[in-house]
Amino acid sequence: MTQKQVGIVLFDDVEVLDFCGPFEVLSATRLNEEKRREEPSPFRVLLVAEKAGPVITTGGMKVIPDYTFESCPKLDILVVPGGWGTRKEIGNSVMLDWLRARATEVEMLTSVCTGSMLLGFAGLLEGHKATTHWKSLDWMRDSFPGVTVSYDEHVVEDGSLFTSAGISAGIDMALKLVTRCYGEAVARATARHMEYPYPVDNARRV
Repeated sequence: MTQKQVGIVLFDDVEVLDFCGPFEVLSATRLNEEKRREEPSPFRVLLVAEKAGPVITTGGMKVIPDYTFESCPKLDILVVPGGWGTRKEIGNSVMLDWLRARATEVEMLTSVCTGSMLLGFAGLLEGHKATTHWKSLDWMRDSFPGVTVSYDEHVVEDGSLFTSAGISAGIDMALKLVTRCYGEAVARATARHMEYPYPVDNARRV
């Protein structure tokens, strides 16, 4: 099996479930449930940060990234989580330049919560439909006139671009990635393994 390489971006004050939710879904995916313990996930999930050393999340969890921006291998999927730290990162030219460069290489570009604001400030949402945490929807609308902001959808799929609502929505977004790559049966089996209710609709939940 050739695994798809997934990079999840980390930064200080990243929201924990924003990145841990997609990490859990993608690392728990199996193409054959009967060989769950014998076969790996079709996704190889990597944590990537600007610099080496611990990243301190919202709430104080310390996370060690697998790669820095400089050492990160080629990716097939990029996941950009959100959290309070995005307010600082939207002014970080190193972050925005790296996102722009990687966006040209990946098959799918995705975000959770206010991670979409990082994509927006990197110029990667222009001309697309997108969403974000409900508290930041007006911020997205006012910041990016060229973006069609969805106020009603939990996850927005626009071609190879996936954006999602707040925090726990990253789990649903990742299940849609699994569906896109390997079909709904595999996504449903993954949700069942996690004892997570498979989404029956795509309506925003607040």
